[in-house]
Amino acid sequence: MRIVLVGPPGAGKGTQAAYLAKNLSIPHISTGDLFRANISQGTDLGKQARAYMDAGQLVPDEVTIGMAKDRMSQSDAVNGFLLDGFPRNVGQAEALDVMLKDEGVKLDAVLDLEVPEDEVVKRIAGRRICRSDSAHVFHVTYNPPKTEGVCDTCGGELYQRDDDSEETVRTRLEVYHTQTEPIIDYYRAQGLVVTISALGKVTEVTARAMEALKSDEG
Repeated sequence: MRIVLVGPPGAGKGTQAAYLAKNLSIPHISTGDLFRANISQGTDLGKQARAYMDAGQLVPDEVTIGMAKDRMSQSDAVNGFLLDGFPRNVGQAEALDVMLKDEGVKLDAVLDLEVPEDEVVKRIAGRRICRSDSAHVFHVTYNPPKTEGVCDTCGGELYQRDDDSEETVRTRLEVYHTQTEPIIDYYRAQGLVVTISALGKVTEVTARAMEALKSDEG
């Protein structure tokens, strides 16, 4: 299957992508991994991306699209893939359609992980990270430490990252609503969108997603 995974920050896309890719025996292709791989390998696209990032600028769509195209052309992605973080806007979605059409293939589904905005804020703003090298992660509600502010594993101090603050999370959500969410309507017009609730245990969400994809395929 060829699947695009979408959802707001805090929806658990990375976790679900890994489980779904394993269950479907297709590679999980994430934007973050693409950038890290190209930059570490010193590819032309990686050098371009690094230059923009070092200058504090957004990496242009054409660079991201080039990385995605190169990755999807690799042998393990011939029979399918799961895209996580790409496409990020309608322009990238249109470019992906062109890429796939050139290869004579098409998307099978766009899996939309739905999470209420207040839950997203609760999930992200509640995270606490250990300052030690271990960087263990806790959550004030879902996985609280035995002693507030102290890592259960090493006794290190727990803190909230700046980009996990409620204000920052709501800004990230606004960016998602403005830039990424429109691709859902774009793909819905093609009859590709499958929406599921991303609430509940990880295994429950995975099972829900697999059932939805199976039904959609059928």
